[in-house]
Amino acid sequence: MTAAMFMSSNNNSTANLHHEASAQPTKRANFFVRALLRHFGDAEYVRTPEQIQRERTFFGFEFKPWFIVPFCVLTQFCCGSMYSWSIYNQPIDQLIYGDPQADMAPTTFYITVGSFGFTSAILGPWLERNAPRLSLSIGTTLFFLGNLITALGLHLRLIALVYIGYGLVGGAGIGSSYVVTVSVVTKWFPSSRGFASGMAVCGFGAGSIAFAKIPPTFMNIIGLARTFAIMGTVYFVVMMLCAQVMRLPPPGHNINGLIIDSARTNPKNPDHPYETEVVDDRPTIRISLIQALTSRDFWLLYFVFMANQLFGLVVISRLSNMTQSLFRINANTAATIVSIDGGFNLFGRIFFATISDLIGRKVTFGLMLGAQCIVLGFFPGTIEHHTEWAYLLISWVGTSCYGGGFSVIPAFLSDMFGPNNISACHGLILTAWSIAAIGGGVLFTTLYDYHTAQNLSPSAVYASNIWWIFGVACGGFFLIFFIRSLLRDRLFPAVPGQIFRLRIFGRTVRAVRANGFTIEILTREQEDNEWEEYLMLCIIKLRLVKNETYAQAPF
Repeated sequence: MTAAMFMSSNNNSTANLHHEASAQPTKRANFFVRALLRHFGDAEYVRTPEQIQRERTFFGFEFKPWFIVPFCVLTQFCCGSMYSWSIYNQPIDQLIYGDPQADMAPTTFYITVGSFGFTSAILGPWLERNAPRLSLSIGTTLFFLGNLITALGLHLRLIALVYIGYGLVGGAGIGSSYVVTVSVVTKWFPSSRGFASGMAVCGFGAGSIAFAKIPPTFMNIIGLARTFAIMGTVYFVVMMLCAQVMRLPPPGHNINGLIIDSARTNPKNPDHPYETEVVDDRPTIRISLIQALTSRDFWLLYFVFMANQLFGLVVISRLSNMTQSLFRINANTAATIVSIDGGFNLFGRIFFATISDLIGRKVTFGLMLGAQCIVLGFFPGTIEHHTEWAYLLISWVGTSCYGGGFSVIPAFLSDMFGPNNISACHGLILTAWSIAAIGGGVLFTTLYDYHTAQNLSPSAVYASNIWWIFGVACGGFFLIFFIRSLLRDRLFPAVPGQIFRLRIFGRTVRAVRANGFTIEILTREQEDNEWEEYLMLCIIKLRLVKNETYAQAPF
């Protein structure tokens, strides 16, 4: 009997054998270690048959997958208001300090970003274990309370309450709501996760554009404090209504033969070198959350995502100031450029997410990072030579890649580690975004201040500050080749003396130190034979364990 036959009949057994490697709390472990392992243990939302039956309908109609999309987009639209924080900076500084250039209010945004990322990481497993309706309701309530506390802080003219309200509490609410909606929409559309997550997160980008225009009108009429109270109430009502629609697909839900409650991943096209894995309707090898979060591939993807986001977070957030300083244009023209930049952000979220369903997530990330490496290499030259059209083109390409990374990463994680682990994995990887925003922003500002003190021209100051971002992008592009996006590659056994193994253009290449240093390029047949031998060994080991357990059982 071949391993392929074993695979079709005993995949669940192999899955269980692999699953035993997951870390579990033990009685000997420290209390905090046990709590940590329990929190990040297998995350699965268990529903009663009655709950499942109730969620099959929506106001008397059969619930369709596409029902979920507009409500996820609307939730993300409200969350995207955080990107418009810059419009509040000068009014808040003027209100509290009497100086619009006090530069204290911008700190709120960095606190919000940090709270967003780290709350998503901490609450990710909990969100996965509970109903999405409850999770989104809690996130909405936190966002509402954050706006109310901010309004109180502005009324009392205490910047600390603004930091706590919008920064800590509001950021936690935005992060929770963001992760829940992305997790839900990717589970409803297993055959087009990239496009589905792209549509959802494009609402986040659209919110940043819309809410940059709406609040100023309220501020001029009713003041800052009341603006936050009213806007917070609007967010609360809209997001609470959206929460009532949130639900997970019923067990066994499938679209075109693809089942969502499966962690199994297989290539769509075996001949494609980097084709993204998709779930199918065969028995599966499940990956526990602990296995996912402790895998080498997760942390490689973590740094790749951070590298992809850095340019957008650090440079594009300063686009208006940079453009006015370098090319001496007025504020209205700069605002128009920033609005166009927001359009490219939306375009990147939809475009790269959609093509990732066709060419694979790994290839898509390679394209985005490769494009950033190329344009960043030319960026200092365009700044120093004051080539405005090239400067804008590079900025907009970078923004498109930034938006694309946000939309592709949920589908990438779901493909690699299974839809049941998406909330926790996505929440943790968003801390890379927070670190890039805070750490990158501090480093950029420090270097900017240092070079400015040297009496360098604005073009020289900005040009010299680009090179470290270019280096990080190149590092991310290099690391993408070491991510084993296919489940088969991650489980493929190492041979004695193996140093490393890569998949290049669909072929497995490995370096082996045995009787000298050699590079081996496996044929399809060699790879299949080694994989089948591995599966057979797994099944034999599992049967031996089961037989031993059966023999020792008391009767």
